[in-house]
Amino acid sequence: MAKTGTMTQGLRAAIERSGYYPALVAEAVEAAVGGEPIASYLVHQETTFDANEVRRHVTVLVLTGNRFIVSHTDEQNADTSSPTPYATTSTESVKLDRISSVVVSRVVANPESYTPGTLPREVVLTIGWGAVSRIDLEPAACGDPNCDADHGYTGNSTADDLSLRVSEAGDGPDTVRQTLDFAQALSEATAATAR
Repeated sequence: MAKTGTMTQGLRAAIERSGYYPALVAEAVEAAVGGEPIASYLVHQETTFDANEVRRHVTVLVLTGNRFIVSHTDEQNADTSSPTPYATTSTESVKLDRISSVVVSRVVANPESYTPGTLPREVVLTIGWGAVSRIDLEPAACGDPNCDADHGYTGNSTADDLSLRVSEAGDGPDTVRQTLDFAQALSEATAATAR
């Protein structure tokens, strides 16, 4: 993985390999990165099935010395707002000291015989920085099955700004490895800003 330059050849090649509007995606990412050197990156192309339609989506994550940049590009079919298909691309730049959590969930087969260094079957990377929070509420109850009093609500709030799932079967071992490498680089960078 390339680690220097504004728009490294490695990142540009990964965007090209995704095959998903590479000129559009690269331009948006390059504008967001500006002149900062790139410390780490991850490009993830995802295909989803929505009723009778196939939709593609690409997420590009970039880590610089000061910021975490996330870019999403989605395609849309022609609709009432546009007579032709179109794509929407957005970038968000987050200062590293705003990142509140980096969660890496690993799924491994046969954990009783796990060997350190073996790639997980699946990785879910969840990053929170406070832009989006999800609140899950449910009615609170007491232990008395005959109680019909209103006990209010209970629940939790979860920072869930970005969640990215990759699997060896669907994305290949290289993408799983790159996701783990990016997560480690981001964790180390956010720890360094907390000092």
